[in-house]
Amino acid sequence: MAETIRIIGIDPGLRRTGWGIVESLGNSLRFVASGSVCSDDKATLASRLCQLHDGLSKILHEAMPHEAAVEQTFVNKDATATLKLGQARGIAMLVPALAGLPVAEYAPNAVKKAVIGVGHGDKKQIHMMVKVLMPKAVFDTHDAADALAIAICHAHHRQSVAYRLKQIA
Repeated sequence: MAETIRIIGIDPGLRRTGWGIVESLGNSLRFVASGSVCSDDKATLASRLCQLHDGLSKILHEAMPHEAAVEQTFVNKDATATLKLGQARGIAMLVPALAGLPVAEYAPNAVKKAVIGVGHGDKKQIHMMVKVLMPKAVFDTHDAADALAIAICHAHHRQSVAYRLKQIA
């Protein structure tokens, strides 16, 4: 018999890191919670990373997910912004890893394809499909909605034979 798996999706950002939690049972998805962990943009980089770490740690402690999924960083023209996003992403991967969770990574296009059916689309389409897939889902920021999309993507991918074989290896 299949067991319910609780998944946290994390959309890393230095200003706001979105998180969304779903439960997956076979092909069924259920919304659990979502939100954002914010950092003080007037604080030092190290302090902001600590704020993200502490906020995500609290969410993991309260929600008790079984698995985590994090969106991969895309490279943009601003190298400094990309580097800072990479550091926030490091925190987003570190916190669940320290909690003993397996952490999967997904490219933004893979998330879009899993949620809206194509690898390119805007945030409105993603948010609309998150609501279609989970009508009870509530999210107060774009980051939280994106994090739910990441969790949905992982729920779909974790059922694939290729993913399960990768976990065994």
